Amino acid sequence: MNTVEAIVLAIIEGITEFLPISSTGHMAIASAFFDSEDDPFTKLYLVVIQLGAILSVVVVFWRKVLDFKNFSFYGKLVLALIPSILAGLGLVSFIKSALGNTLMICIIMVLGGIVLLMVDSWFKDGGKKEEKEISFKNAWWIGCFQVLAVALPGLSRSAATIIGGMQQKLSRPLAAEFSFFLAIPTMLAATSKSLYDIWKDDPSLLNGQGIQTILLGCAVSFVVALIAIRFLINYLQKNGFKAFGWYRIIVGSILIMLILMGKL
Repeated sequence: MNTVEAIVLAIIEGITEFLPISSTGHMAIASAFFDSEDDPFTKLYLVVIQLGAILSVVVVFWRKVLDFKNFSFYGKLVLALIPSILAGLGLVSFIKSALGNTLMICIIMVLGGIVLLMVDSWFKDGGKKEEKEISFKNAWWIGCFQVLAVALPGLSRSAATIIGGMQQKLSRPLAAEFSFFLAIPTMLAATSKSLYDIWKDDPSLLNGQGIQTILLGCAVSFVVALIAIRFLINYLQKNGFKAFGWYRIIVGSILIMLILMGKL
C-alpha cells in the first residue's frame, strides 16, 4: 500500500463511518478498485484506522463519554451492544462470506437507500431530545436494529441504529448521537477481534513501515470523522434522510453495473 492509497482509504473511512451510507460497502469497493482486497496488510489497515474514527466521537462528546459517574449511560451502551455480539458470534462464517461478495454489498446499498427515502414518513421526529430520556428498553431495541448491519454488510451500522432510534421515538439528532456513542464499544470490540485474528496469522505485518502507515491512516480518519459527525448532526436538525438514500441508490446502481460489466 502506498501513501496515496492509505490516505484515500482513510478519508473514505472518516466520511462513511458515521454517515448512513455504509462504510463497509465503500471500503470494500475502494479496496477492489485498488486491487488490494486480498492483501493482508490492507485488511489490517482497514480495521485499525477505525480507531481514529472512534476517537473523534470521544473528542466531540468528551463530557458525556467521559462522565464516569453516569453509570446509566454506560449501562445502556452495554445493553445495546449485546445483540450485536451474539449475532457476530453466531454468524461468523456468513459475515466473512458476505464481506467478500461486492455485488451483494452493492445490492444492499441500493435497498438500504430505498429504505432511507421512506424512513422520514415512517417515523416522525420523536419527542425524546435528551440522552437521559432514553430508556434501557429503547437502548436494547436500538441494539437489535444494529444486528441488521452486522448480518448485512452494506446496510450501514449508522443507518440501522439511527432508524432504530427514530423507531423508539428519539429525535433525529438524538438518534444520531446515540448511534455515535454505540459505535465506540461496537467498533472497539470488532476492531480488537479482527486485529487479534490478523496479527495471529501474520505478526510481521506490524513492522516499522506498517505502523507508520497505520498511524497516518488513523490521523486522517480522525480528522475527517470529526467533520462528518458535526455535519450529520447539523444536517439532521433541519433535514431528513432522502439525500443519503438517493446517494446510496445512485452509487450502488453504478457499482452494480460496473461489476456486471467486469470493470470492477
